[in-house]
Amino acid sequence: MKLTKTKALTTSAIVALGATTSAQAADIVIGVPNWASVNATAHVLEVVIEDNLGLDVELQNGTNPIVFEAMDSGSMHVHPEVWMPNQQNLHDTYVKENGTVVMNENPVQASQGMCVPTAIAEEYDIRSIDDLTDPDKIGIFDTDGNGTPEVWVGAPGWASTVVEKIRAKSYGYDQMFELTEYEETIAYANLANAATAGEPWLGFCYSPHYIFVTQDLYVLEEPAHDPATWNIIQPTDDPDWLEKSEASTAWNGATLHLHYAKELEETYPEVAALFRNYQMDGESLSAMGKALAIDGQEAADYAREWVAANEDTVINWLTN
Repeated sequence: MKLTKTKALTTSAIVALGATTSAQAADIVIGVPNWASVNATAHVLEVVIEDNLGLDVELQNGTNPIVFEAMDSGSMHVHPEVWMPNQQNLHDTYVKENGTVVMNENPVQASQGMCVPTAIAEEYDIRSIDDLTDPDKIGIFDTDGNGTPEVWVGAPGWASTVVEKIRAKSYGYDQMFELTEYEETIAYANLANAATAGEPWLGFCYSPHYIFVTQDLYVLEEPAHDPATWNIIQPTDDPDWLEKSEASTAWNGATLHLHYAKELEETYPEVAALFRNYQMDGESLSAMGKALAIDGQEAADYAREWVAANEDTVINWLTN
């Protein structure tokens, strides 16, 4: 099968869960949460579907819960990059209980933790998560001079941000730090500026991600993951989630999976087959994130280039 020439792409800007009019106008609607690699892969899938399956595709921004709820209702059809176990509650609701969403079985292996620039870890002997409760060490992270050090725990709307708040409470450094949350583009720009200046920075990090390509980072050491020490309750499930939750050992790794609306198996079986066959590796995802977030490439332009350069991979998605 020969891939056809890529055509120009369009991207819608904002989606509300209840807005189904635009979804009805397109054959396939791809959900796009707020990080660089998922934006890139969403555009790649748009190119592949439009140019090889002849369908009209629309991209819509949305948080993880919005995309899952929209797949359940039929107003969206795919989430290209679901982090597990971060989104376990959404997976359990829509894949296991409702049966309206299907998980692709070709995962990307991932990891999560807390990072500092390696030079800072070496200069100030900050190696372990336990160092975050040492008042003699953590003063360097008081970057605004208000007397309280800051740690970035993630972006608003991320399940991992909730987990990192639980981990901070469980390890005890929530009493020592201001737990900040804001968009990752700002957080990792701050990291890059700090690293260039040789200044401290502390925050959540995950791989695959372009920051491990562009920065020399040290992942703080933690006790090995013990399931008995993890009890994660999301705020959507219980208003007392923080008090009732615990996570006092390391993350148990992670995997990334594409999830898609099960209805596609009836309405567009060729798209469902593509989503079942879809597979990406961590190195590619890191490169995609760097291209968009650091190099400033437009997602649509990058997607066209990527598809042209990875024809064999795309053919396997379409025919495997």
